[in-house]
Amino acid sequence: MNDELKQAAQRKASFGATMKAVFWSFFGVRKRKDYESDAARLNPVHVVIAGILGAAIFVTVLVSIVKLVVRSAAGA
Repeated sequence: MNDELKQAAQRKASFGATMKAVFWSFFGVRKRKDYESDAARLNPVHVVIAGILGAAIFVTVLVSIVKLVVRSAAGA
């Protein structure tokens, strides 16, 4: 089991490719073939980091939209 984790952490996909895969997974739009390809080549450490980063960006955008709406509603 420990060897499997070491091998998975040494996968060669770039962080940009990982961010792209995580971005599309937020929308749930992935072909099965692409999913299987990602599962075979993405570094799991990169996936976790990209997921946390993606979630932080998502929450920041939502909070910004809410602030904008509340500010415009209060001024009207």
